[in-house]
Amino acid sequence: MRLGSGAFAASCVAIEVLGVAIFLRGFFPAPVRSSSRTEHRAEPPAPEPAAGARSNWTKLPPPLFNKVVIVLIDALRDDFVFGSKGVKYMPYTSYLVEKGASHSFVAEAKPPTVTMPRIKERETLSPSLLVLCGDHGMSETGSHGASSTEEVSTPLILISSSFERRPGDIRHPKRVQQTDLAATLAIGLGLPIPKDSVGSLLFPVVEGKPVREQLRFLHLNTVQLSKLLQENMPSYEKDPGFEQFKMAERLHGNWVKLHLEENRSDVLFSLGTKVLRQYLGALKTLSLSLSTQVAQYDIYSMAVGTVVVLEVLTLLLLSTPQALCRGADLEVPLRSPVFSLLFYLVFLVLSAIHVIVCTSATSSCYLCSIPWLVAGGLMVLVSALLCAIVSTLTRTVIESTLLRKNAALPSSRWSEMDLLLMLGTAGHVLSLGASSFVEEEHQTWYFLVNTLCLALSQEACRSCFPGDDSKPQHSVHMLQDSAVYRAPILHRAGHTSPSSEALGGHARWAILASPWLVLACCRLLRSLNQTGVQGAHRPDLGLWLTSSDHKVELSGLAALSLLVIFLLVQRGCSLVSRAALALGLLGVFCYRAAIGNVLFPWQPGDKGFSKGIIEARFVYVFVLGILFTGTKDLLKSQVIAADFKIKTVGLWEIYSGLVLLAALLLRPHNLPVLAFSLLIQTVMTKFIWKPLRHDAAEITVMHYWFGQAFFYFQGNSNNIATIDISAGFVGLDTYMEIPATFLTVFGTYVGPVLWASHLAHFLSSEASSRACFCYALICSVPVATYLILVTSLRYHLFIWSVFSPKLLYEGMHLLITAALCALFTAADQNSRAGPIQRWTLEMGGS
Repeated sequence: MRLGSGAFAASCVAIEVLGVAIFLRGFFPAPVRSSSRTEHRAEPPAPEPAAGARSNWTKLPPPLFNKVVIVLIDALRDDFVFGSKGVKYMPYTSYLVEKGASHSFVAEAKPPTVTMPRIKERETLSPSLLVLCGDHGMSETGSHGASSTEEVSTPLILISSSFERRPGDIRHPKRVQQTDLAATLAIGLGLPIPKDSVGSLLFPVVEGKPVREQLRFLHLNTVQLSKLLQENMPSYEKDPGFEQFKMAERLHGNWVKLHLEENRSDVLFSLGTKVLRQYLGALKTLSLSLSTQVAQYDIYSMAVGTVVVLEVLTLLLLSTPQALCRGADLEVPLRSPVFSLLFYLVFLVLSAIHVIVCTSATSSCYLCSIPWLVAGGLMVLVSALLCAIVSTLTRTVIESTLLRKNAALPSSRWSEMDLLLMLGTAGHVLSLGASSFVEEEHQTWYFLVNTLCLALSQEACRSCFPGDDSKPQHSVHMLQDSAVYRAPILHRAGHTSPSSEALGGHARWAILASPWLVLACCRLLRSLNQTGVQGAHRPDLGLWLTSSDHKVELSGLAALSLLVIFLLVQRGCSLVSRAALALGLLGVFCYRAAIGNVLFPWQPGDKGFSKGIIEARFVYVFVLGILFTGTKDLLKSQVIAADFKIKTVGLWEIYSGLVLLAALLLRPHNLPVLAFSLLIQTVMTKFIWKPLRHDAAEITVMHYWFGQAFFYFQGNSNNIATIDISAGFVGLDTYMEIPATFLTVFGTYVGPVLWASHLAHFLSSEASSRACFCYALICSVPVATYLILVTSLRYHLFIWSVFSPKLLYEGMHLLITAALCALFTAADQNSRAGPIQRWTLEMGGS
């Protein structure tokens, strides 16, 4: 089966997306849910146990409280209420805790922070209940989200006149779980306990009630937890909590029988005490088992997802020599009869493993819950990828042996730029194993981009002032007809790069100054948005611009940035698209003025503001128009194989439409980021990539580096909290999930998307397939490595606060890469001409 290298890379990335999705499904805890979903009617409560006797208590107990008022304070740490700080800052609350009618607890919040449930209010004559609590704590520096003691410990105070407090009764707060509040409030309000609740009743709330009511409350709670355990754990009968529950239920029945017989002896009292202890022990064990189930990793799904991603990465690495050939197709041996026996053997082994895992699993597994036909298809995919790897490896070894026997072949060597790009990329991948490097990943990309600029400066000096012993630094390594040769890269117009002697004085100095100009731009952008953990609190230029006192300066900077964006983008657009771009950028400023971010010179500062719905939709019309025009030209170029000009214009107009959309979604103080991005692309294209004759692989890696750097220049980080969700509501008057998700994702990944789109246009005439392959490979390496690192670090202290958000970012980045690879593949001609033929066609048309 023959595929172009671009189509092959796009297919590989699509399979990787599937593997990462399976890994994410196994990595992130699946919520424990009840299978019964009775929306319109509530299930009848479990009857009171009665050993041989007939109990008349088959309904829910009456509510303990008339109403509940919940006071939820964000980031309220336990020592802010209990202890010396509480006495100083919350004296009345401290008095209620120490001497009032209240019960106090230290509720532990499980990372990541959960949201408190909403409660619905039944009016009776019972007293009211005031609940004072926090959703999570905070560290000493004021942050939260991790799993330190200060961040997970929150106060939980229940205040009601129904609670009895004897004089001198000193109570120390007990440690409980936040999830216990749902069950407690449900029982207190006379409501059924939520089916999905994993919490247990806070017993001090009901300890003043008669024993029969206490036992009834505990029985309802244990029945609910035992049903939840049965529906989520295959071997629930062996669980210690379930065994305790059955024992407590039998003892409870005996107690009810004695109680109904009006037996008031000491036997009834001692048995009741024993049943209470048994229920409380069962509740604690059942709640712990279900909480462990929630926090348990699905290792089987994680392993299968990792294997799929690693297989695809291995196949990409083995196909690299052949894929980087100019215009070469790849032979994908998916139907080779030589390895049919291996395929079936692997499939049978995987099927046996699947059966063993699913029949012996003590906890729920996602792959075991899907239909067997779907699971079988996944095993076929894994087996086929393994066979393709073996076949590709065999062919590579044979070809390498033949090439080594040919002594006339010149030996290929790595240039200094090749080594820098390879070592820099590898260093970044290895740095992902440290939490500090993940938190401060922007520093890694800033360092790599700055180093790249210095290396380009040195390279420019060598090219502009060559010595006698200078040798060409850049050439394309190609394999064709089992022979290796070196050839200079062709420009997008088909011409070879001019030599240094042909460069004029102005051009030579422009080449020398370009890396330093790019370096200066990157340094200015670093001051615009502080990100990461260590420097997020530091003042930056963006904070200064967004203050209400500097709205005039922000307006001027935004207008200047939009003007620069138009001047840099319009040069490659058609006349119609150029007009649409100008009107669209004007609409962007009008939108920001309508919502009050910027001001027109004639606009008063105290003017009322709107949501800017009309202005934003006005811009969307031009975005869609430009994208439609570019797509039309791109499809037209697929029909006329020799017309490369139409394809180039089409790709640039698609790129222009994305730039206009980015200008609309980015906040006004980030418009300079977009302007500098376009400026750097223009400078690199005109004065570095063309004159210095970089090959497609190097240009692809540089685009990837700058795309990642601009992701952080924009103010993003590996923390979910830095996502600008306001981009998902631009032009929308109501929440619509699909458009809001698309706009939020695009607004977050503006940097990588625009740099990859620029790459597709820059290499559109000769190397789009190779660029697609290189881009897919360089995006796949960190994803595959990070899956292994996250698996090995799954019990790390910062797994939820640092590593898991980064995992989500990597997964979304891979999904975007799949879409970008589809763009690369669309940019490739259906009928690919050879390099000489393509050069001749372009020369004839110029």
